[in-house]
Amino acid sequence: MSSHVLQYYGVSKQTRSDTVVDQAVETIRLIGFAVVDGKYEANELAALSSTFDGTLAATHKAHGGSEELARIDEDNTIRLLLEKNPLFLNLALNPIVLSICRRLMGNYILLNQQNGIVNPPCAKSYNQSAYHRDLPYQHFVSSQPLMVNALFCLDSFTADNGATYVVPASHKIEDFPSDVIIESQQRHVVAPQGSFIIMDSMVFHRGGVNKTNLARRAINQAYSVPFIRQQIDLPTALGSLFTTDPEARKLLGYEVQTPTSVAAYYETRRIKLRPKD
Repeated sequence: MSSHVLQYYGVSKQTRSDTVVDQAVETIRLIGFAVVDGKYEANELAALSSTFDGTLAATHKAHGGSEELARIDEDNTIRLLLEKNPLFLNLALNPIVLSICRRLMGNYILLNQQNGIVNPPCAKSYNQSAYHRDLPYQHFVSSQPLMVNALFCLDSFTADNGATYVVPASHKIEDFPSDVIIESQQRHVVAPQGSFIIMDSMVFHRGGVNKTNLARRAINQAYSVPFIRQQIDLPTALGSLFTTDPEARKLLGYEVQTPTSVAAYYETRRIKLRPKD
């Protein structure tokens, strides 16, 4: 870090960023994204890597094979990873990521989705290569994020293997920028293995072209305020006994399931009135 002291005048207020979380939050608010070290050891990354590959193969086998999934444009995606292995639940509970998300959105957040993403080798096209927001089709801005993505780099993100492109500060404008502005302002976000690219989900971004001979793998985790519905209804998909950990249950949405009847709604009211242990 530079020891140079910035010079300025006419400034009576300045944001303080004393920690990694502070700096990430300030950067995301300013330009929409930040790269943060996930603090994983080499053996943890190796376990995640091998488990990811095994889960991808098992997903193809369980859902009609890679050709069938390619037909519906799902062959390079693994939906709901944490259902398959507790390593992925632990990834969703990363304390640095949760701290950043709660600073940006408030203490009550949900895991909206967790998907494995494969950027295929040899410049093959895939479904993340077009610019989009992860709240797609929305053209508005809000005073604070409604959803935040934490894209985990299972492999290093490089210019050659299709690192993510972002349009800085595009979470602050309603419309998609013009092509000429996109081409002049887009930024290639390179990041080391084990880091998270954390973005306001309203930032326009896309996957780059993977020109190498190896797939580039990532795990996209999106956290949202509670009133945005999950991509998959996690409590229903996982079952009521998936975990007893209170923090995990809250994050996964067990406390905010939509009642299916008036009787079920009344039961939620009774639960709220029960004394806490």
